[in-house]
Amino acid sequence: MRGRGVASIAMVAAVTVGLSACSSSDEGTARAGVENETTAASTSAGDASSAPPDSSASEQEITPPGTTLKVGETATVPYRYGESEGTIAITVTDIVKGEKGDLADFGDGAEGLVPFFVKYTVENVGGTDLAYSSLNLQAVASDGDYTGVFVTGDVEGKCVTASADADFSTAGAFYESCSVQAAHPGREVAGAAFDRDDYSDDPVVWMK
Repeated sequence: MRGRGVASIAMVAAVTVGLSACSSSDEGTARAGVENETTAASTSAGDASSAPPDSSASEQEITPPGTTLKVGETATVPYRYGESEGTIAITVTDIVKGEKGDLADFGDGAEGLVPFFVKYTVENVGGTDLAYSSLNLQAVASDGDYTGVFVTGDVEGKCVTASADADFSTAGAFYESCSVQAAHPGREVAGAAFDRDDYSDDPVVWMK
């Protein structure tokens, strides 16, 4: 089990969710969420045994930076893991409000915070070997800002972060994951953002 912890971040970066686009300030200024690793059914992307890595990537429409989606919709994005470069499809499937006691083991920093669970799936679209890779999503509040709360750890039986296994190396392979998020009283986690690599300045955001 990963160590649990919560820290509040003084500065909160605006995501500015619009009808079709959003943006964020410096990625390192205010990161809300967990350093961890996203139910859509696995879609057919071809026979991995007969198709070279990423042969289907050119057939996929890459989701542009700054796109705003609804929970349940899928973003197809380039993804780098070590020296491997592939294409993955991320679907935020649900955002669930937890219970007060869910953060009881997260230390004094969690006192008074409201827990939320961001559930998502990740699919290997291109067939690149991305075994053991992981994914970070950042929590977005209903007011369009990052929450300003940084959480590490899982809530057993309710929300456990997963990463890709050894079989995440063929087109169509996928896994489900969940990240524990939190917000101060009076705020709601209503979205999640992918702000890695090419999306660091203009993340893809899913909103409820």
